[in-house]
Amino acid sequence: MARRYMKVIKKIAFYLLVILLASIWIMPLYWLVRSSFMGIEDMFRNPPVWIPTKWRFENYRDALTALPFVRYFLNTVLIVCFSVMGILVSCSLSAYGLSRIKWNYRDTVFTILMSTMILPYFTTLIPNFIMWKKLGFINTFIPMIVPTWFCMGIASVYGGGMFNIFLLRQFIRTIPKELDEAAFVDGAGHWAVFTQIILPLSKPSLTCVGLFTFLNSWNDLINPLIYLNSDKKYTIQLGLRTFIGYFNAEWHLMMAAACAAIIPVVLVFLVGQKYFVEGIATTGLKG
Repeated sequence: MARRYMKVIKKIAFYLLVILLASIWIMPLYWLVRSSFMGIEDMFRNPPVWIPTKWRFENYRDALTALPFVRYFLNTVLIVCFSVMGILVSCSLSAYGLSRIKWNYRDTVFTILMSTMILPYFTTLIPNFIMWKKLGFINTFIPMIVPTWFCMGIASVYGGGMFNIFLLRQFIRTIPKELDEAAFVDGAGHWAVFTQIILPLSKPSLTCVGLFTFLNSWNDLINPLIYLNSDKKYTIQLGLRTFIGYFNAEWHLMMAAACAAIIPVVLVFLVGQKYFVEGIATTGLKG
């Protein structure tokens, strides 16, 4: 009987801990949504107001009309789409070459590539800026897209970078090599094996890499802040920053615009969560 009670107590304690941790994670999101329906005078009231006394839906209208939100949205979508497509192509090709094609010093090259993960992105920020400035690409989207293709951009670094190659490589290693050998017997080459066998079977890990890159490219602030000068080319994250002035900040409008900005992220994760979980869970089952 005592053992049964202890099991019940442990289960209750476990669920209480889960609820506590979940509340800590959800609190910033709740604070964001709650503040988006408040006036600025209610946001910082002490004691805090947890539920708006007056729901100000006009905050969303004012926020989305105070700045060219549609233009910023399209600019961000353009950068994200090219970044995701580029990194999927480059990382999948690299992972295939590092897992399926035998060549001298392959494992050594892989180790060197993985060691670059310890290099902070900001150590190369100034050299990259000087390079893009001399190439004449300042105030364009090129510096925010092209480096991502080679696992050098901030979306690559924070979104995985070389880790994306590692993730895809480990997943490809779980695919039976007998499929490759059967294709080679039928006269297929590496390109046919890659496009017709490996890529279709790697959909979970490709989705995982795409979601990582999408999230970090969408949330990127530092690169637009450095490379973009014209407000016509601002991204959403840079547009949100315009609500903060030198002497005051329109926090309620910024919260409303931020809520609108996270909607695409939530939708993308809802659509891809099945493959995302599968890609993480099945990667690394084979050394």
